[in-house]
Amino acid sequence: MKAAYLGPHGSFSEEAALKTFTSKKVDWQLCDSILEVLEAVGDQEVDRGIVPIENSIEGTINITADGLLSNGLFIESEIIFPVSLHLLTNEGAVQFDIQEVWSIPPALAQCKKYIRETKVKTRDFDSTSSAAKAVKESGRTDVAAIGSRSAASLFGLQVVEETVQDHLQNHTRFVVVRKKENINTSQCHMNSKMMLLIEPSLDQSGVLSAILNVFSALSINLTWIESRPTKKKLGTYHFFIEAETGFDETRVAKALTILRAFGHEVEVLGSYNTVKL
Repeated sequence: MKAAYLGPHGSFSEEAALKTFTSKKVDWQLCDSILEVLEAVGDQEVDRGIVPIENSIEGTINITADGLLSNGLFIESEIIFPVSLHLLTNEGAVQFDIQEVWSIPPALAQCKKYIRETKVKTRDFDSTSSAAKAVKESGRTDVAAIGSRSAASLFGLQVVEETVQDHLQNHTRFVVVRKKENINTSQCHMNSKMMLLIEPSLDQSGVLSAILNVFSALSINLTWIESRPTKKKLGTYHFFIEAETGFDETRVAKALTILRAFGHEVEVLGSYNTVKL
């Protein structure tokens, strides 16, 4: 099997990917961006991709949500991955000399308190591991990367301060995706969650409430709702909705039938179970 994730080596995506596919022989493809991972799956260059879709602090990763649609992908698994962000420097650096921290924007956003209190400058990178690599290659002792212990070990950096994120309970939700046209729905009947995309038939007051009432009336618990622009017209949105229900439950079929009867477009984007690492 071929699978892709956001590189380079030492990234949180790599940790999540390697811990997810422990029982399979995988030919890994490292990508430079989340979109590149999704496109590799969509173009069938690889069989699977693993990408972050939500962080417990910063919320939805929009490029992943949008990329699921534009590349015709299907979620087959969900992984909850604990994230600890540390301050990584070259040997000999001391914390009080740090003038600038480098990392991927979501990681920097998760460390706002540290950045504000220390008044350091920030610089954006494509991943936590690329920031760590850049710090190592710079040889400087006045810059630091925000990243993982595995990145520190990989690039020979020291951890000068542990757990610099604002909230200790920091988790990222990853999803494993595959090409939608290759899905065998008979394999989905034991799954406990499903992802839907609903595009309302009309842009009118109360339309989201009416959609949610359908699920409520059928006692279907919803665990995630996210609106994204349809990219068709300013002010029009479709909704990602995650439901705690099996793929082939009667009440799900009833909900989809009702929603479609009202003219809403409904697409199933995934059926999966949750794995906590």
